[in-house]
Amino acid sequence: MSIEEIISRIKPLDQSAMSSARDRQNMLTKPQGSLGRLESLSIQMAGITGQVRPQIQHKVVTVMAGDHGVVAEGVSAFPQEVTPQMVLNFLFGGAAINVLSKHVGARVVIVDMGVAAAMDAHPQLISRRVGLGTANIAKGPAMTRAQAEESILSGVEIVEAEIAKGLDILATGDMGIGNTTPSAAIACVVTGKSASEIVGRGTGVNDEGLRRKILAVENALKVNQPDMKDGLDILSKVGGFEIGGLAGAILGAAANRRPIVIDGFISTAAAIIATTIAPQVKDYLIAAHCSQELGHRLMMEWLGVTPLLDMNMRLGEGTGAALAMSLVEASCKILDEMATFGEAGVSEKA
Repeated sequence: MSIEEIISRIKPLDQSAMSSARDRQNMLTKPQGSLGRLESLSIQMAGITGQVRPQIQHKVVTVMAGDHGVVAEGVSAFPQEVTPQMVLNFLFGGAAINVLSKHVGARVVIVDMGVAAAMDAHPQLISRRVGLGTANIAKGPAMTRAQAEESILSGVEIVEAEIAKGLDILATGDMGIGNTTPSAAIACVVTGKSASEIVGRGTGVNDEGLRRKILAVENALKVNQPDMKDGLDILSKVGGFEIGGLAGAILGAAANRRPIVIDGFISTAAAIIATTIAPQVKDYLIAAHCSQELGHRLMMEWLGVTPLLDMNMRLGEGTGAALAMSLVEASCKILDEMATFGEAGVSEKA
């Protein structure tokens, strides 16, 4: 399998299914358009899946973890050892994403894409480690181009394995101390915005930490000179292994006509990489929420997506995406289960 092959499999939305879904929405027992984005979301779901009345049975949140050499620049309020500690917390069901996934009936798939510590084997941990964390992007490239490609293809393979088990909607999540810094660098590359317009406080750094973080992004862009039109180049120079894995998961889901609910800042950076590689993937994206991270709204504007929620969240892990999944499911149930005027014997407007 190659990235080019995956790109070739990402097709336009099914316009016929969307038209039929729109017609059905207009016949349901309500004023046309009165359910707002629930209506447009269900029509997008019809186009993605090719089903006039799409149904969601098997929800999956994939949480991909990786470490980042840029933490040496003092960009995080937490030490790097928190990454493997939180992976263990995911595995034992104690994190926010475990609680919210259980709440919405989603299964959590946890992937080690490049944690910079030894991780004991665990039946619920998928190990696709590309390296022991990335290199320091403030000093040079995060990884080689071959490693960038490996991370993307690993993400594709993981999602396709889950599709074989029944996955019909994917939510993306992340874990990696320091990963808002490479995500900000990715956003700066494609949007053309300055680091000070994109970089936020991440885990909650103080003013001095924010200054160091902005400087780290500025140095990363200056040292690496990523090509804004080449997603693999951006990923290899200023990205992360878990960001690459999520980008691959997004590409793999789109290639298999599955909707992708993208979480916050890091997942949106992964979506930017995926969209730079394959612009047609954008139609398969559903933005979960607007993160508190400074540049997140600018990133979503670049992608052309509008978030479903605005909850002042900034945790990551896929928490916002898990919550948004319930809205996507609700939109499909409205389209499928609600009666039409004819079925209900309700008079339409004069």
